[in-house]
Amino acid sequence: MKLFEIRDSFGLDHLQRGECLPLDPRPDEVMIRIRAVSLNYRDLLVVQGKYNPKMKLPRVPLSDGAGEVVSVGSEVTAWKAGDRVVIPFFPDWIEGKLTAAKAASALGGDVDGLLREFAVVKADALLPIPTHLSFEQAATLPCAAVTAWHGLFLSGHLQPGQTLLLQGTGGVSLFGLQFGRLAGANIILISSSDAKLERARALGAHHTINYRTEPDWEKNVREITGGNGVDLTLEVGGTGTLSKTLKATAYGGHISLIGVLSGITGEVQLGHLLHKSISLDGIYVGSRAMFASMNEAISHDKLEPIIDQVFPFEESREAFCHLESAQHFGKIVIRID
Repeated sequence: MKLFEIRDSFGLDHLQRGECLPLDPRPDEVMIRIRAVSLNYRDLLVVQGKYNPKMKLPRVPLSDGAGEVVSVGSEVTAWKAGDRVVIPFFPDWIEGKLTAAKAASALGGDVDGLLREFAVVKADALLPIPTHLSFEQAATLPCAAVTAWHGLFLSGHLQPGQTLLLQGTGGVSLFGLQFGRLAGANIILISSSDAKLERARALGAHHTINYRTEPDWEKNVREITGGNGVDLTLEVGGTGTLSKTLKATAYGGHISLIGVLSGITGEVQLGHLLHKSISLDGIYVGSRAMFASMNEAISHDKLEPIIDQVFPFEESREAFCHLESAQHFGKIVIRID
């Protein structure tokens, strides 16, 4: 099978195409022909060596993929050849709380990911693709969509009429926008691009702020909310934005901390967290059970993921460069024909 792997050292120049023989499935496993994969910011950090500089190489990157069943192990009865399936970020996190053992199964990290033609996965981890979605659309779901779902509903308990703050127009934020609309939330979205803000409004954002021209955007958020602040934020910025998010949050509000785009270390002003009794949860994707409940909502409302661009397999490195440029709006997908 063909694949891309980080070879001898980190960096996009060391993401090389290769070939190897696919493994046969064990009795409880399924072999999947990968049809499409999608990129997350984590994948770029992995290739650059910033996610885990001690990661053993070579390593096949990418956590998110969808495809069709080719063959099944002798004990598998739930799947058959030809079934369309999507693969969770954590194949070992079926339900319950996250543990170290479950976290170790994250694809494209300590174990090989999905930037390859075939993958063998435990049968009980897989989920059927919602019937109205293509392989490319389904491949966007495992990390960004499940993360947004977890942060909004399992952690944030978003209710109709509440105010939701979203940061940027990457995968998590746009899934947050789509899910937030379904939940009846009042949505505020910030970005540095007026063009992206216009597209976000077209998708249903009620209020938008350009944080480049309005660097004190937390004040704008409070003005929009009548001085109260927002009920819930999907925080993707990290330490570079968290202090502002705390100022923009209402008394008793909640922050689902998802990303570290602006930094993982640095000074954070915690006074508002204590004074306003704000709750803050760290979100690391989610379980198969969360994925399944999310897919029910996606199927019921015929929600379609926002895809920025689809690259052919041979241009996988170019797809990473596009992600690095931060010019995308929504998910970047690689089709594996």
